[in-house]
Amino acid sequence: MSKFLKALWLGTVLAALPGLASAGDAAKGERVFKKCAACHAVGDGAKNKVGPQLNEVFGRTAGSIDGYKYSKAMTAAGEEGLVWDEATMATYLAKPRDMVKGTRMAFAGLRKQEDLDNVIAYLATFSSAAPAQQDQSSAEPSAPEETETAVAAPAAAPVSSTRDGGVFGLGREATAEEVTAWDIDIRPDGTGLPVGSGTVADGEPIYSENCAVCHGDFGEGVGRWPVLAGGHDTLREDRPEKTIGSYWPYLSTVYDYVRRAMPYGNARSLSDDEVYALTAYLLYLNDVVTDEDFELSNENFTEIRLPNEENFIADDRAEEEHYAQKGDPCMSDCKADAVEITMRARILDVTPGSVDDDEAAGVGGVD
Repeated sequence: MSKFLKALWLGTVLAALPGLASAGDAAKGERVFKKCAACHAVGDGAKNKVGPQLNEVFGRTAGSIDGYKYSKAMTAAGEEGLVWDEATMATYLAKPRDMVKGTRMAFAGLRKQEDLDNVIAYLATFSSAAPAQQDQSSAEPSAPEETETAVAAPAAAPVSSTRDGGVFGLGREATAEEVTAWDIDIRPDGTGLPVGSGTVADGEPIYSENCAVCHGDFGEGVGRWPVLAGGHDTLREDRPEKTIGSYWPYLSTVYDYVRRAMPYGNARSLSDDEVYALTAYLLYLNDVVTDEDFELSNENFTEIRLPNEENFIADDRAEEEHYAQKGDPCMSDCKADAVEITMRARILDVTPGSVDDDEAAGVGGVD
């Protein structure tokens, strides 16, 4: 047993003594767990995902679920006596790679003690060997609260407004409030930007807490998660790195995407100011801005130009002959001469052929 784990095991014994109990709030822990949900499942029907399922995690020997392929480091930790309880879980979640060197868990860790307490309390609700909840064991059972059952309004008739009776008799016209809630897109000219601001310095801790686990401390990407910084001069390569510094044309896409879909597993949890700060920090990682005090806001947003913007051209297909004349597309006998195959798929190499076929060899022939 390593000195670290031996010391941790001793701490575990002490932590298990009566009087020490989880101080967390399980309801708040459920929200914290959203950061974990991309890789771990817990609750009814939970199965192993990128990480092992976490039902009955307390009392479980590390690296012991049958059928899940742990890292060698985690398996060894279990063999050396690591068992998950309140103390070991708190230490691990605070900085996984410091506790188990070589673990494949890329998560950087929870920095706030409150988040640690709360997520442990939440996981405890799925473990029969869980740490006791503070004040719960001795508390008198509270009387059930009187509740009033609201009378639900009758559902809107499922009839489409597109025509009488609807095409399929499904759906209804969206309300103005529903359209407003859905309509959050940001345009390159700044249309849709909310009022707000955030600095590079503000964005760094937000990035570290919410993004670095997948995208790396400096936007270099972890595993197969996308790279967010760098990639300059790679667009001509077979596998270009398409970052906002190398490829993206407009900053509005960054703001829109982060605001709409990030952090992964906890989308729409950032405030508008936090999204501004995070976007400013991504600009800093890509050397588009170099001042840590730079503040991005709705007022200076459209002044930012990404390096590759000029290499994008406007979609002018409406000016093409077919679309300009608004004619019906040709569906038969469109070519006067016989159709000839002039080229086969090269990169995908999917066109059936033979290496013995001189015409196919080197142009898509399958060995």
